[in-house]
Amino acid sequence: MRRGLPAGGLLLVADTACGTATLVSRGRAIWRVPFSWASAGIGAQAGSNKTPPGWHRVAERFGAGAARGTMFVSRRRNGRVLKPSEWNAPDPAEDAVLTRILWLEGLEPGVNKGPGIDSHDRYVYLHGTNQEQKLGTPASHGCLRFSNADIEKLFDLSEGVETYCFIQ
Repeated sequence: MRRGLPAGGLLLVADTACGTATLVSRGRAIWRVPFSWASAGIGAQAGSNKTPPGWHRVAERFGAGAARGTMFVSRRRNGRVLKPSEWNAPDPAEDAVLTRILWLEGLEPGVNKGPGIDSHDRYVYLHGTNQEQKLGTPASHGCLRFSNADIEKLFDLSEGVETYCFIQ
């Protein structure tokens, strides 16, 4: 597989060892934010609730123009918009998908692409959360969670730009 970004492309490096995601453009880190990954750890097996490792591409985007805090179910707005006071829900609160969705496609056959391990088939997203207090720690069911402000910014920065994500 050929590695490298197209001119003007973006790369989000999600480092689970330190709980931060770094956005790289033209070979320079331009933004760093906390994120959450799976509480079950790193792995690609379907049904594992783990975050898949390796190289991904943002394949689909949902939520353009939605209000910050908009709740999504199956990538569709469900009519609820959570207020900022609801973005720090205690355990075991519902695991809400909020604000924006960037749906990942695995790029490495046998690692995150293919039968039983396919990130896209597993519905692995970058998305906003109602558990912002857990950012920087393992807390999701496999997706990468961001603050609602950060996922909105990432969504806007990646508009019309080939965007990749490397999860380690």
